[in-house]
Amino acid sequence: MDIEQKHQQLALAREVLQIEADAIVSMAQRLGDAFLAAIDLVLACPGRVIVTGIGKSGHVGRKIAATLASTGTPSFFMHPAEAAHGDLGMVTTRDVILALSNSGESDEIIALLPALKRKGIAIIAMTGRPQSTLAQEANVHLDVAVDKEACTLGLAPTTSTTAALAMGDALAVTLLDARDFKPEDFALSHPGGSLGRRLLVHISDVMHSGDALPVVRSGASLKDALLEMTRKGLGMTAVQDADGRLAGIFTDGDLRRTLDHSLDLAGLTIDDVMGRQPRTIAANLLAAEAAKEMELRKINGLLVVDSNGTLIGALNMHDLLKAGVV
Repeated sequence: MDIEQKHQQLALAREVLQIEADAIVSMAQRLGDAFLAAIDLVLACPGRVIVTGIGKSGHVGRKIAATLASTGTPSFFMHPAEAAHGDLGMVTTRDVILALSNSGESDEIIALLPALKRKGIAIIAMTGRPQSTLAQEANVHLDVAVDKEACTLGLAPTTSTTAALAMGDALAVTLLDARDFKPEDFALSHPGGSLGRRLLVHISDVMHSGDALPVVRSGASLKDALLEMTRKGLGMTAVQDADGRLAGIFTDGDLRRTLDHSLDLAGLTIDDVMGRQPRTIAANLLAAEAAKEMELRKINGLLVVDSNGTLIGALNMHDLLKAGVV
């Protein structure tokens, strides 16, 4: 491929992006009462938004349904051909239909209109032709018309599908805002994602407790403390006094500092070398808050205490990494 061909390809790619960008800007400028009516219709809907479309509109519809569902508006995609052969039974009078068809004349969609009308189900149409059958029969019509497709043949749905997808995003985000949908709500729909892990995992879920909790009594030898640290593998051990209260902490960092300043390790007790003001955190807080505290204090571990200050657990940065919190 010569230099001239490469320049031509880049020019064409830029033209495609510009055509699609211009179409979205144009659509935004004519957005008005119909869009607000669609929002009101969905907010008043006690059921679900059922999205349908055929061909490329169907692919776009699946994405819109997924975006709505994950942002607080219960939704699913229904294939119009399957709907005509029984799946229409999934639609109830509590639902709203969002039907996508660039022409507004897709046979599979038009065939559903009589049954939907008989059930009294509200229809939001998203088409590129306001005078089309679908647009005229719908309760609300969202105009996603474009001047031209970005395809050089003028045949493949390109600009039109981009416009429909963008309109779907506009609906979803506007509904999200109207519902006061928060990151915590989003996480409940995405428990397997990184956001879900950050917002749903609590310290109690990842901390080491019981026999896995590294702890020695005040007065224990440094050797015993090191053995406890090795057994539990957290790079630290808590120190409790005779009454079971948290007295201090000894970490790998404390060990390095001890080696720098002392030659008589055998004669040291844990009280001689422990930190006496350990950083602690509550078990009911989010694990992400533990990560923030560790980063702020430049430490690798935290002790977990209950409301009375009693030691109940410990965790380190590796636990948070394993849980996908950081």
